[in-house]
Amino acid sequence: MSTSRRAVLGMLATAAVAGPLVTLPAAPALAADLYDSNTDLYADPDLAEGVDYARRFRRHALLDNANAGTVAFPRTAIIAPHGGGIEGGTSELCLAIAGYHPATLAATPAAGPVHDYWMFEGIRSSGNGELHVTASNCDDTPALSVAAGALNVVALHGCTPGTAGLPSNAQAVAVGGRNAAFRAALITAYTAAGFTAFDATGISAIAGTATNNIVNRTLLGMGAQLEITTPLRTAMFGTNTVAQRRNTTNTVFWNFVAATRTSIAAIEATQPIP
Repeated sequence: MSTSRRAVLGMLATAAVAGPLVTLPAAPALAADLYDSNTDLYADPDLAEGVDYARRFRRHALLDNANAGTVAFPRTAIIAPHGGGIEGGTSELCLAIAGYHPATLAATPAAGPVHDYWMFEGIRSSGNGELHVTASNCDDTPALSVAAGALNVVALHGCTPGTAGLPSNAQAVAVGGRNAAFRAALITAYTAAGFTAFDATGISAIAGTATNNIVNRTLLGMGAQLEITTPLRTAMFGTNTVAQRRNTTNTVFWNFVAATRTSIAAIEATQPIP
């Protein structure tokens, strides 16, 4: 008997929300944010896309062949809401985890499947922090589309060690988001790869558990948020500049990418879509 894509997604969504979900209040923009949303930022006449900021995204072809009883579509999307010069290193990680080399943008088939991705990047020579929009206020249309079309989202962020309650030199990744199973898979994979990783859902500033956070606006209403400390992101590149990061990725970078992709494969294996 053939199974339609809609029916399969319906069953998965029903299973995912079998338990009660607590709807958190909408998060206001952080005090440091100049813009209430992406829409607000895009409307600023003093900003220009391609000069101050850039957006990059990619959607992959969807196969829906109910007659053959098969359904195939990208299950996991990768996003970087604060890429470029805002939270350094997250753009490069976004591309690599999605299956593309950050320097050449070529797919890396030996690494496995490619994933949909979206990123917002600050591309100024300085002052990119002014372009930060809190993830719960992200309303970029392609971003919402990418997230809403996936079962899972991995959101890449950067934080200071102090924000995560760690010493100033700590190289670590704090794992948040509403998908507990995905958080566990990520922490397991990072720990096995030699990284310090821990559950961040108890730290309000980086928990990533708000239902309106872009990471949780998936088909299942939950995703996984990575807050990577500045020292760890710095350690991933030979030259940690906007211009050279993509060309100087090192073993630390690729080990982190591999561990993330391992956890993606593990969580997708629990989502039985034929």
